[in-house]
Amino acid sequence: MGRIDDTDIREGFRTRRLTTEDLDQYNALLRYAFQVTEMDLKKAGWKDDEFIQSKFPILERADVLGCYDDEQLVSQVAVYPIEMDIYRRIVPIGCVTSVSTYPEYSGRGIMSRLLYQSLHDMRERGQVMAILFPFSIPLYRKFGWEIISNKISYIIKDNQIPNRKRKEKGYVRRVDWDDVDFMGLHMEFAGQTHGCLLRNAAAWDEYWRWESEDTMVAVYYNEADKPLGYMVYMISEDVMHIKEMIYLSREAYNGLWEYIRAHYSMIDEVRGNTYYNEPIAFDLEDGDIKESIRPYIMGRIVDVREFFPHYHCDPTEEDSLITFEVEDDFLEWNNGEFTVSFSKGNCTVVDGPGDFRVRLSIGTLTTLLMGYKTAAQLHRMERISGDILSIQAIDEILLHETPYISDYI
Repeated sequence: MGRIDDTDIREGFRTRRLTTEDLDQYNALLRYAFQVTEMDLKKAGWKDDEFIQSKFPILERADVLGCYDDEQLVSQVAVYPIEMDIYRRIVPIGCVTSVSTYPEYSGRGIMSRLLYQSLHDMRERGQVMAILFPFSIPLYRKFGWEIISNKISYIIKDNQIPNRKRKEKGYVRRVDWDDVDFMGLHMEFAGQTHGCLLRNAAAWDEYWRWESEDTMVAVYYNEADKPLGYMVYMISEDVMHIKEMIYLSREAYNGLWEYIRAHYSMIDEVRGNTYYNEPIAFDLEDGDIKESIRPYIMGRIVDVREFFPHYHCDPTEEDSLITFEVEDDFLEWNNGEFTVSFSKGNCTVVDGPGDFRVRLSIGTLTTLLMGYKTAAQLHRMERISGDILSIQAIDEILLHETPYISDYI
C-alpha cells in the first residue's frame, strides 16, 4: 500500500485531510456511526450548536483523514497527538479516534486504507505507538492492535465504605474543572505512572466532553497544602459515581475515602472505576463487593525500530541481545527480524544475531513490552514461539507494570 493523499482508493472514491470547513459532514458521520442522539446531548447538558462547535478543536488539533464518494464524506479516522509515560520515559504517540464509516460503504476496504495511511503518517511524525478504545477487539486485532490495559468497575454499598480508624491530617477541597492544582496533580501523576497519558488541551476537552454540569472535582491536600490526590465524581439518585480517583500517597488514598464516607447520609452506594488493574476489594474491611473487569485500551507499535530507543528496560541487566522475529501483516516495515541490545535500562536495535530468539506478532510484542502480559504467560498461550531460556531472558530484562490508562479519546 502506498501513500494516500487526494488519490483514489477505488474508482469514484478519494481521500484527503479534513479541515474545519468539513465540520458539518464530520459531525454528521460521527453522530450517525455512534448513534449520538439529541436526547444524549440534552442529558449531557449540550445544546446542538454547542456540540458542533466543540468539534472545531478536533479538526484543528488532530490529523483527520476522510474518504469521499464524490462530495460526500463516507469514512474517517482522526489521530490526536499526545505523549504517554512508558516506564518513566515520555513517548510521543497517536490516539486513534472517530473511526467511522457509513454502513453502506463497509466491506470495501476503505477503513483498512485509512488506518494504514494514518499509521504511515504517525510513523513520519515520530509517533511510535498508537492506542485506541475498540468498538470491536477482533477487528482491530486484524490490524495489529492488542489489549494493553483494563478497566475495573466496582459497586460498594454505603455500609461497606471504609471507616478509617486513623484520620489523616490533611483536608479535601472541591475545585473547578480547570483548577491549577487539579491539572498539575494529574501531570505529576502521569509523569510517574506507566501508561498514563500526559493530557494536552485536546485530551482535557475529551475528558469533560460528556460530563454533566453536576460533575465535581475534589482535591486532597496534606498539612503543608500540597495536593496529593483527587477524585472526579457526581452524585445522582443517591449514588456517588466516581469517574476517576488518583493519589500519590497512601495518605491521599485514605483522605479521599474519608471524604467519600462524609457523604454517608446522602448516598446508598458508591459506583466507580479504577485503572490500576488491581481489585480494591482486598483493601476494604468488608471486601464482599461487586467488581467487574473488562479490556479497555488497545495499542500497537507503529515502528518497531524507532520504538525501542524510547523504551526502558531493567537497569540492573547488562548486555543481553535478543532477536525478535516480528510478524506484521499490515505494516510492512515492521515485518522482519530486529535484534535488540538491552543494557542498563537502554534498548538499541543492532545488526547481527542475538543470544536469544523469539517469534511473535506485532500485537503480541506490543502487549509484552507494555507489560499487560509477561513472556511466560504469552508463551503458555502459544502467542510467542521460542525456547524456554529465551522466554526467561525476556522476563528478566523487561520491567513489569500494567499500564494505567484512564482516558477515553
